[in-house]
Amino acid sequence: MPTVYITAPPDAAADLVERLLEERLVACVNQFPCQSTYRWDGAIHHDDEVILLAKTTDDAYDDLVACVREHHPYDVPCIERFDETDVLEAFASWREDAVE
Repeated sequence: MPTVYITAPPDAAADLVERLLEERLVACVNQFPCQSTYRWDGAIHHDDEVILLAKTTDDAYDDLVACVREHHPYDVPCIERFDETDVLEAFASWREDAVE
């Protein structure tokens, strides 16, 4: 089962998380404020962002990506999938039950 790493601007992160939870595409999302420095359109930018670690399932992953792409304010949102090789069985079971 995957954990999905997503970054979003602070003013959009909470709405995105609520949508993912309401649509049952994730079981849980951890949120961490961060400062991102990146190159875009030939210039270096420094922006406040929120890191979202979204716990989902293999079956819901494609729908999660589609939802983020549709509702994220960036033209090119950061969406990275981390597949777990070891996870507590009770946690995996809870996540499976929470995501439809």
